[in-house]
Amino acid sequence: MPSALLPVPRHGGRMERGGRRRSEPEEADKGRMKRTIIKDWKTRLSYFLQNSSHSNKRKSKKAGKHRNYFRPSPEEAQLWSEAFDDLLANKYGLAAFRAFLKSEFCEENIEFWLACEDFKKTKSPQKLTSKAKKIYNDFIEKEAPKEINIDFQTKNMIAQNIQEATHTCFSVAQKRVYSLMENNSYPRFLESEFYQELCKKMPTNRAAQGT
Repeated sequence: MPSALLPVPRHGGRMERGGRRRSEPEEADKGRMKRTIIKDWKTRLSYFLQNSSHSNKRKSKKAGKHRNYFRPSPEEAQLWSEAFDDLLANKYGLAAFRAFLKSEFCEENIEFWLACEDFKKTKSPQKLTSKAKKIYNDFIEKEAPKEINIDFQTKNMIAQNIQEATHTCFSVAQKRVYSLMENNSYPRFLESEFYQELCKKMPTNRAAQGT
């Protein structure tokens, strides 16, 4: 008995795992979402740069006035690729990296690392205890609002350490998060479109040069 021929779908789309065909509208929605994320990333970076550049300078008298923000020179931006520490040590580089992680939905890693850096500088024993509990509640405990990806044993060790908080409470977790960012997020940041744009030299104005 001849086998029945199945109708071949005429519409486009990609085949997903499990045999389900992704429709063109779904593909379009995914593309729009990606473009929105990139646009939001660039907006956040501009915001970070704008506010960082004016933190120690004169404040504008009227909030409605147009404000310029400092753009790192291509030479300065290129230095960020030499070492991950160089990127984190530069306030504009750090702002750019934070914006990038935000676009990848993993900003909790850099926020945890920065919280640990601030924690290690705390001198007051009372503040040390309160900060330790806040870091634990924000990043470590199960289903924390900014939960980082560390193993169960490390989480248990931190839970015990914060009972008598010291400056080394989060050292193991901070090192692991640092390594994760250095080996995964940092290379992707260096390959990102916006970082490449920062490294490009601004075109000279031919009109200003004259003929």
